[in-house]
Amino acid sequence: MSAAMGPAELAGGAAEFVRSLNHALYAGFPYPGDAYSTVGELSRLASMLPQALTMIRGAVEKLEQAGGLRSDRDTLADDLASAYEGLEQAAADAQTLYGSLSRAHAGLSHIGARDGAQ
Repeated sequence: MSAAMGPAELAGGAAEFVRSLNHALYAGFPYPGDAYSTVGELSRLASMLPQALTMIRGAVEKLEQAGGLRSDRDTLADDLASAYEGLEQAAADAQTLYGSLSRAHAGLSHIGARDGAQ
């Protein structure tokens, strides 16, 4: 992905990578260490989501403060409140996801293949 891409394109690229991951997982893992590494990377991804969501809110707030927003339903205040509440909840949920993935990653760190097994 290029730094010249905008935020929406970068988010779309991330979604495509997760879709590709889902397809790759149909084959499973040859070794438990692969699950450990994959969960570790997903944990890293989840750890960055709260910041991204907070920054999205900040960008919308900046547009709001500049007076550059309107609602096609003529309910701008309600629409913004809904968006801000949703982004705040999503950031909190992403933090919870990060914690859960971190626990899974820690648990997987102790799991290995039996000698002679794949």
